[in-house]
Amino acid sequence: MTFTQLEIFSVLARIGSFSRAASALGVTQSAVSHALKQLEADLGVSLFARGPTSVELTEIGVRLLQRANDILQQKEALHQEACYEKGIARGTLRIASFGASSSLHLLPHLLACYRQIHPEVEVQIDEGVDSEVVQWLLERRVELGFVVLPDERFDFLPLAQDELVAVLPVTHRLAVCASVSARDFHGLPFIRTAAGSGPHVDQFLAAAGAVPNTLFRFEQLSSMLGFVAQGVAVTIAGRLALPDPPEGVIYRSLEPRRPREIALAALSFERLSPAARAFWHIARKTYRKK
Repeated sequence: MTFTQLEIFSVLARIGSFSRAASALGVTQSAVSHALKQLEADLGVSLFARGPTSVELTEIGVRLLQRANDILQQKEALHQEACYEKGIARGTLRIASFGASSSLHLLPHLLACYRQIHPEVEVQIDEGVDSEVVQWLLERRVELGFVVLPDERFDFLPLAQDELVAVLPVTHRLAVCASVSARDFHGLPFIRTAAGSGPHVDQFLAAAGAVPNTLFRFEQLSSMLGFVAQGVAVTIAGRLALPDPPEGVIYRSLEPRRPREIALAALSFERLSPAARAFWHIARKTYRKK
């Protein structure tokens, strides 16, 4: 078993295709296939179920992926510790973010501060919905990620308060209300989002037995806001993810309010690599002032 085999295993699990994994790694497809066969032979298990055009992790593959990523993280941390001992900050920092709430409102300032202090560290940002960020942390694909609390599976550093808000056309009858209840959405033309706030919106509506008339499903906030501005439908979204209200759109609080606390999380802050630990220290210093 080699580190190269484990890296190929990890990349193939993330990408799900031999050809695309080979392209990402800069090697031939046969090299990926050969390395995987050797690893499976060493372990005595099948890590993937092969399909015509893609591969999926087997049940044991899912469990061993976490071990493999943990080994790769510790290998990266080992090299970083050696560089830090020589007074050099190098390596790779992998962070997961769940879209506009963290990518636009939290990351830019933190990364600017980080790059000033550690310009030679390569920072890789993976974006997904809330559940994907959690999965990537659990799989040890990333060291740090932005999550919505509570989540007792992680060590976490609270960073910001967010809340769900109603997104309405300015001409809508609900626009004159100071707040909007879940029942107010019942039967209304509605836009659902595939973004991470979707499950939280569904919970808010279901708790009151409200069933809006879902006309559209979008991933992009710009599309949602455009349709709301035209008076076509209403929606609910996280306030931090939203820009200032564009023309024709107004935001209103929900009743009851639906706050969300966003935090920087890791499986264990004590086991962070030097690069990740430095980012965590910057975040802690920055948000203790607020």
